[in-house]
Amino acid sequence: MTTQFDANEIARYLQSHPEFFEQYADLLAHVHIPSPHGGKAISITERQIGILRDKARQLEGKMSELIGFGEENDVISEKVHRLAVALLNARDMNGTIATLYDHLINHFAVPHAQIRLWGVGYGDNPEFTEVSDELKAHVGAMKMPYCGPIAGQEVAAWFDEHVRSVAQVPLREPSVNGTTHEGACFGVLVFASEDLRRFYPDMGTLYLERIGDMAAAALLRVVE
Repeated sequence: MTTQFDANEIARYLQSHPEFFEQYADLLAHVHIPSPHGGKAISITERQIGILRDKARQLEGKMSELIGFGEENDVISEKVHRLAVALLNARDMNGTIATLYDHLINHFAVPHAQIRLWGVGYGDNPEFTEVSDELKAHVGAMKMPYCGPIAGQEVAAWFDEHVRSVAQVPLREPSVNGTTHEGACFGVLVFASEDLRRFYPDMGTLYLERIGDMAAAALLRVVE
């Protein structure tokens, strides 16, 4: 009588009995399987070596990707550090605003940037231009910066018609527990680009939040 074996049963047996190939070591040299790259059949040992090489290449690719991310973050961190130092050296409102624009546009390569402030004094600067209550409420309700298309946003009127994507970063006062994420919103920092993919909904916002925190602290320090 011919016994029928299910492939899954054989696989489970080999997993449960790792000593099988120790007892039948010569079998490995005689069992050949189709090559994944076509051509003649290869031994199980060759197949295992191929699998390990493929895994090694995948790990090398992943490692290179992680190194690339790390190097990119180092560059951004250095730019954020230089911005922080420059803001500490700013002495007044005009100097603080000029410092923000200079670093955002020339160091972070943001094509366009605008600041609007409310509820923290008044001045002749365009940054104190009145905005709608709807925008104040919208920005104040943000839990994190908004990144995405500029179409339909009130801030679109602050830029030329070719701008397509935007990042809006709330500027907040420190809350009673010292955090800025829960403090009262007194303004917004807006980045814009002609590239629709420059600011997109799923992009990370950690550095945007940190820049917003620094900008808010620097601006509050020089309010007259």
